[in-house]
Amino acid sequence: MKFRRSLLGLLAIAATLGGFSTGALAQNYKAEYKMSLVLGPPTPWGQAGKIWADLVKERTQGRINIKLYPGVSLIQGDQTREFSALRQGVIDMAVGSTINWSPQVKQLNLFSMPFLMPDYKAIDALTQGEVGKEIFATLDKAGVVPLAWGENGFREVTNSKKPIKSPDDLKGMKIRVVGSPIYSDMFTAMGANPTQMSWADAQPALSSGAVDGQENPLFLFTVLKMHTVGQKFVTTWGYVADPLIFVVNKEIWASWTPADQAIVRQAALDAGQQEIAIARKGLTEADKPVLKDIAAMGVTVTSLTETEREAFVKATRPVYNKWKSTIGNDLVSKAEKAIQTR
Repeated sequence: MKFRRSLLGLLAIAATLGGFSTGALAQNYKAEYKMSLVLGPPTPWGQAGKIWADLVKERTQGRINIKLYPGVSLIQGDQTREFSALRQGVIDMAVGSTINWSPQVKQLNLFSMPFLMPDYKAIDALTQGEVGKEIFATLDKAGVVPLAWGENGFREVTNSKKPIKSPDDLKGMKIRVVGSPIYSDMFTAMGANPTQMSWADAQPALSSGAVDGQENPLFLFTVLKMHTVGQKFVTTWGYVADPLIFVVNKEIWASWTPADQAIVRQAALDAGQQEIAIARKGLTEADKPVLKDIAAMGVTVTSLTETEREAFVKATRPVYNKWKSTIGNDLVSKAEKAIQTR
């Protein structure tokens, strides 16, 4: 009997300590967590962050509150510093671009390999398969906790001069590109004059004619009304795609209970699925309504034939071969095989 009473007492103490521990953890939670985004709602990218934040708040009964910081405002708008700021704890969590983070994590340049992914099934074959798992393991080693994939979409080229149907049409054109070296290499190989600049600088440059064109997912064309900044010609060539990644800073992640970690992870997966559907809406249907909407703005939309597209593939092949070793020959080969067998 004494043993039983002692055992019950010990269990009671353990339960009390367990409750104290959980309460202490809850008390250590921040009142607000900062999520970095390049774009806010109503873009698919911004909606990814909002859906994730809303699901987390609901499912944790308000224990984890997340505030969105679009325009990468936590780092003065410098997209290429976002990953470093995540590791340093300046940013708590983010839905980030593989392009923007590729200067710090070279393997992420995989998705910017010219004409690697011919369609949406190819993107899925990479992100949802062994290649995606390997990249997540690399990100974990680099200092963040990756949770889920989203999507910024295929990047198409626009300009103010003429329809682009061949590399010759790009010769001499000033094209705004993102701040990643592989993009400068690609457009140089096609005869263009690539200019790296932030989107904030790009809009006035396009308006004034200092820059002739740019490349971005098509949802941005309609959201930002790019026809009003001289972009009268669109070519859909699907030369690269930009998956998004839901991540959390490692120290923040470790500060949450395992139960809350599971909630945040599942919320990211759910938000990612919803956001991918949003990003592809109007582009996967047979009649591609987004292209019709753009054409209705008085814009000439050019869709390349297989033969026309192949000319761009050939022009950028030296860039592909150059970057294969930088990214990792094994990883690129795995990606090629995954796409071939999709």
